[in-house]
Amino acid sequence: MKLSMLLWLTTLMPQPVADQACLATTVYLEARSESTNGQLAVAEVALRRRDRGRWGDTVCKVVTSPHQFATTTTSGSFEITNLEAFNKAWQVAGMSIQNWQLPVAQRRMLVPRADHFATTAISPAWSRNRPSVTIGEHAFYAVN
Repeated sequence: MKLSMLLWLTTLMPQPVADQACLATTVYLEARSESTNGQLAVAEVALRRRDRGRWGDTVCKVVTSPHQFATTTTSGSFEITNLEAFNKAWQVAGMSIQNWQLPVAQRRMLVPRADHFATTAISPAWSRNRPSVTIGEHAFYAVN
């Protein structure tokens, strides 16, 4: 399925399912080759951003905020072809949303306070002089 079609379909889905679909798509695009913990950390950043409201009040709004996640930097014609990886991303998204519904003190957090991440191959200007947690090929930062 093309990325643009999947994102369009999320506009027709009921809210809880749309958020899971948007989060799964983001996990797939950003971290499909990463460990489960790496994928959970990516999802955690998106959910934390939703809670903060700066990038939107739904997961779909957060992950489609311009230039924030791969959903907006990847061509809409990109084909999601690895169904096994997408299924895992769907499961990670569901687990993450369930975890995030718990009271803050009970949540399992891998990257506390992190609201940004980047691959370890780059060093964005916003990441300088910020402590980070590295999981796989991603470094996670508390920027805001």
